[in-house]
Amino acid sequence: MNASLEGLENWEVLQRFLPKGWEDQARMSGALRRTRGVKDPAALLRVLMIHLAQGCSLAETAVRAQQAGLANMSSVALFKRLRASESWLLWLAQQLGGAGQGIWASPQRIVRAIDATVVSEPGSTGTDWRLHYGLRLADLRCDFFELTDVRGGESWKRVPVQPGEILLGDRVYGRPSGIAHVIKAKADVVVRFTPRLLPLVDGQERVCDPLRQARSLRVGKAGSWPTQVQHEGQLFPGRLLAVRRSAEATRREQKRLKREASRDGRVISERSWKAAEYVLIWTSLPDSFSTELALEYYRRRWQIELAFKRMKSLAGLGHLPKKDPTSARAWLYGKLFVSLLAEHMIEAARALSPWGYDLPGTAQSLARNRVPAA
Repeated sequence: MNASLEGLENWEVLQRFLPKGWEDQARMSGALRRTRGVKDPAALLRVLMIHLAQGCSLAETAVRAQQAGLANMSSVALFKRLRASESWLLWLAQQLGGAGQGIWASPQRIVRAIDATVVSEPGSTGTDWRLHYGLRLADLRCDFFELTDVRGGESWKRVPVQPGEILLGDRVYGRPSGIAHVIKAKADVVVRFTPRLLPLVDGQERVCDPLRQARSLRVGKAGSWPTQVQHEGQLFPGRLLAVRRSAEATRREQKRLKREASRDGRVISERSWKAAEYVLIWTSLPDSFSTELALEYYRRRWQIELAFKRMKSLAGLGHLPKKDPTSARAWLYGKLFVSLLAEHMIEAARALSPWGYDLPGTAQSLARNRVPAA
């Protein structure tokens, strides 16, 4: 009885973090067309979270749900409920991820790291699903995601871009088409440079040789050279940035090159071996952003890698237990929802209250009385 009351109290707190209209959306999306075995959207979501957040099997979830008085259904019926909840779970994740919440209203430039991670099905040796993800560096919050199959390539062209933003990306995003997409939206990029993916030209439209330009650099010094990206007859100006790696960092990079070349059965070119001595970045940011600041932006791109590790270790996103596409997508959207919900709860915990949650109307009362928030 006490455990049941405690679970109810925890649910009351958790509901404060759910987006407005979440119960109506359960019915509109088809997740709860019938109430057979489960009485309302709250009970259904609590049952799904036993499976998604606690990692219980469908059979164990069905038993726990029955013991808690939440639902009376078999594991097969629960599986069907999960499949039917795909659109609802996607909507929940999108709302918590920033969709329609006015996240672009800040007058400051928003810096976003964009990347993708893979999720594999049981018995698979490759990529089955790819999660494309955007992370705001200011508060480490997700502001975009998209789930595709293995054919969904990584590109900035699939990312919604707002004027004034600064997008950070690894080398796979350093392609002329994606860079053009961002700059045409009146935003800027800071991206890892790879010569074969991103040929550059100078002011006279002559091909640039980044290694020749960077070879005079010494450890501890950064270089910057004006360059342009060509795409569909247009030129997009920017800068090539370079930093010489330390001897130890160079050895690590060359070791990585050897490992990948051995795996792929290819020979490392002399030019690639020499390029391991440098970190090369291309940016469209104007000169008012110093070389050091642009490089620091790129360094902080690592935060999105940490976000993926957290999702895979804490939310169990790394290995997909569902085999048919509909249930796989529902499971992945559910895991994203759980991960994003945790982000919101952690953010709220920073302004810790003795009672463990924010009271409704607190922010409005502070605003009315002109009291600064903690």
